[in-house]
Amino acid sequence: MNDERISARVSLLTIAREWTRIGCIGFGGPPNHIILLRELCVERRKWIDEREFEDGIAAANLLPGPASTQLAILCAWRLRGTLGALIGGVCFIVPGLALILALSALFLDRNAPAWVLGAAAGAGAAVPAVALNAAWTLVPASRKMLGSRRPEHARWFVYVVVGAVAAALVGSYLVLALVACGIAEIVARGGERRNSLGSSPAMSPALVAHLGVVGGVGALAWVALKVGALSYGGGFVIVPLMQHDVVSTYHWMSGTQFLSVVALGQITPGPVVQTVAAVGYAARGLGGGLLAALIVFTPSFVFVIAGAPHFDRVRADTSVRSFLRGAGPAVIGAIAGSAIPLGRSLTHLWQIPILACAIVLLLAFRRNVVICLLLAGATGLLLGLSGVPV
Repeated sequence: MNDERISARVSLLTIAREWTRIGCIGFGGPPNHIILLRELCVERRKWIDEREFEDGIAAANLLPGPASTQLAILCAWRLRGTLGALIGGVCFIVPGLALILALSALFLDRNAPAWVLGAAAGAGAAVPAVALNAAWTLVPASRKMLGSRRPEHARWFVYVVVGAVAAALVGSYLVLALVACGIAEIVARGGERRNSLGSSPAMSPALVAHLGVVGGVGALAWVALKVGALSYGGGFVIVPLMQHDVVSTYHWMSGTQFLSVVALGQITPGPVVQTVAAVGYAARGLGGGLLAALIVFTPSFVFVIAGAPHFDRVRADTSVRSFLRGAGPAVIGAIAGSAIPLGRSLTHLWQIPILACAIVLLLAFRRNVVICLLLAGATGLLLGLSGVPV
């Protein structure tokens, strides 16, 4: 593809318009974002060929952070370089961010009406089921990365268990478990070359503990940075990375409110990671929400703009691939394990049947997550209007 020719005919205004459109209609998370970007860049406008687009998906999945956001930034970068990446990424993020901040103001209001509280509690009741579904959908792709040897399969299972136990028990130290599994796989595969991904998470427990007691804006910045720079796998991994900090350590919101904002992150367009903005809103108001969003998405821009010219070399690096083969299964376990503390956050008996129905709809009948959450929210709304305690 002639990059100069493409760049000359794709204006920054066009990138701003098209990426904003995708940000507005991108309901359903990363799978739908990828479909929309492929339809625009490959099929309709033919700005990027199919092979190059598939390589972009693979490269984005190698990076920590929200993969579909990084793919959107990467596609814009291929069209107009750094400025295109900045404009495209911002336009992709802002619509969903504005909506989730507006909904946070409504759902986190202490004087919210009963129907709002009921809708939030109803949608929140389905969130543990969404966590289990998110983990399950990641299993096939993770298993594909394995070889035929039994030790590889045994290690995969161990990493899943470690991630699940860590998410259920150790709270804010979960990230150390994910990194440890990645490093363990490098060692197991005899990786000799050190690389930025394998060596960059060199944060000792003492450093994490120090950041954990800073509190205030520093704590909010740390939580957002941890999610933006150290999350691997699907967007739902933000839940186990944040839950303990948000609910138990800093008390920015109750367990019920956390369930509600996770549901908001699932039903709004754009990247699921923007749920962090709702956490920032709960901690420090609108300014906190904007600060959390800025911090959580900045690593994605840095990774893509600085790393895009080197993605082919990074993808071929055996140590990088080994790290992901260890961290990836641990992420799956962490997402599944987060269903336990999420389930404990349910406060009303009427939420249990909603959770049970959500499990059946998502895992047995494979229904859409957004539709499931909307049905759960509508049920809670009706119960709130009928006078049931919410």
